[in-house]
Amino acid sequence: MKHLYKQGNKKLPTLLLLHGTGGDERDLLPLAAMIAPEASVLSVKGNVDENGMARFFARLREGVFDEEDLLFRTRELKEFIDESAVDYGFDRDNVVALGYSNGANIAASLMYHINKSLKGGILFHAMVPRRGVDLPELNGVPVFIGAGKRDPLIPMAETEELVKNLKSAHSSVTEFWTDGGHELRREEVEEAKRWFEENFN
Repeated sequence: MKHLYKQGNKKLPTLLLLHGTGGDERDLLPLAAMIAPEASVLSVKGNVDENGMARFFARLREGVFDEEDLLFRTRELKEFIDESAVDYGFDRDNVVALGYSNGANIAASLMYHINKSLKGGILFHAMVPRRGVDLPELNGVPVFIGAGKRDPLIPMAETEELVKNLKSAHSSVTEFWTDGGHELRREEVEEAKRWFEENFN
């Protein structure tokens, strides 16, 4: 997968950066610099092309995921992280995802489907990746969820369902709601920074 790697403090988790639809491997670098400036970064570009826009998995239409592709791409990303840990020498068991929108959805999918795939996650404006599945044990895998109360793409009930599912798998979930829409707001980034420092510094 097309990516960038930046070596940082090896005592901190490696941040796995996962962009939104139409982004690339450079999109979230400024975000990582705000939230965890000393952390190593593995920033990945999605392999799916939707009308010229990069995504991490296909969808059938707005808000409806192609589940078969989602599962395939989730495994593909997991294997890429495994290989990158060997190539770059970071601790595979200490990787925290930082995703926005489509990137947050594939990060959630890793947590839903693959045991111990992540040490934690910062999910900005994420949806429930898949319904009707039993999540692996997520005790010791904290998650920060940033959401907008007026998000036109993600109803509040969707975010609340995601939170409920993660908590049912024993993840410690921190929610932060803004009055905004699908855009990323400074206050949720600042809260994510505080959350990261409390959990991983």
